[in-house]
Parts: sequence; structure tokens; C-alpha cells
Amino acid sequence: MLIDVVSVKPRKDFQLELEFENGERRLFDMHPFLELKPWNRIASLPLFEHAKVEYGTVVWPGEIDIAPETLYDCSTPL
Repeated sequence: MLIDVVSVKPRKDFQLELEFENGERRLFDMHPFLELKPWNRIASLPLFEHAKVEYGTVVWPGEIDIAPETLYDCSTPL
């Protein structure tokens, strides 16, 4: 089941505080992804902090995004 992201707050420890359309708030750790393409392009904090929600998922400048099901499945409840 696909659950859209409705808000994101990037943290200085390369984690994302997420809120999903079902009302759940979850924490997603980006560290494992930052060594992989294309996310290695946002491995600096000033770029990482440009995270925003578009089309139900988290996106960054440069057409970088991450699947909402990955964000949900790999995050922990807040």
C-alpha cells in the first residue's frame, strides 16, 4: 500500500522527520543511502537541507527523490 508523504523536516544528522497522509510521524535515516547514486549528490548538509515534499514523496534539487514506500518501510515511528 502506497502512503504519501505530506511533510518533511530535514535534520542536521541526515535524518528526515516525516509525516505521512495516514497521520503517522516517522524518522528516516539517510546515512545508508548517501554513499549511493544519486543520493551521494546530497551528502553535504546544505544540499540535504533542501528536502521538500512533491508528488507525495521527498525530493531535492537536481531531480533527486526517494520512493515513499522506502521512506515508510525503512523508517521508525516517532
